[in-house]
Amino acid sequence: MKRTAKAFWEGDLKIGHGTLSTQSQVLDQTQYSFNTRFAEGIGTNPEELLAASHAGCFTMALAYALSQQKFQPGELNTTAAVTLDMATGSISLIELELSATAIEGLSFDGFQEIALQAKTNCVISKALAGVQIELTVSYR
Repeated sequence: MKRTAKAFWEGDLKIGHGTLSTQSQVLDQTQYSFNTRFAEGIGTNPEELLAASHAGCFTMALAYALSQQKFQPGELNTTAAVTLDMATGSISLIELELSATAIEGLSFDGFQEIALQAKTNCVISKALAGVQIELTVSYR
């Protein structure tokens, strides 16, 4: 499997602008710029897209892991926050916050163990192995 995305940019960093498009066309010439990355502006940015990617990948990995353990997942809601350390120019932390409906027969500790395994086994987590990734679980 191979997926593609395209980036176009024109101009310098501060006043330039660009667009992002994906193979699926979910992003189709979506605007990005200095302001959408480092200030407030309409459009997206690489860190936001990375957060969405990680949240989606982790949540799917968790649904799979639960199914493998013969549990029927209910609602799984994940928020990913990507921290960009401006001093080092690197992503220093990703915080995954998971809220899930309780599953009959699965304790909080059991659920959290499966969630931690899913965090480790998610392909985006693996690709970001050099970044600290934290997981907080709400299981209700």
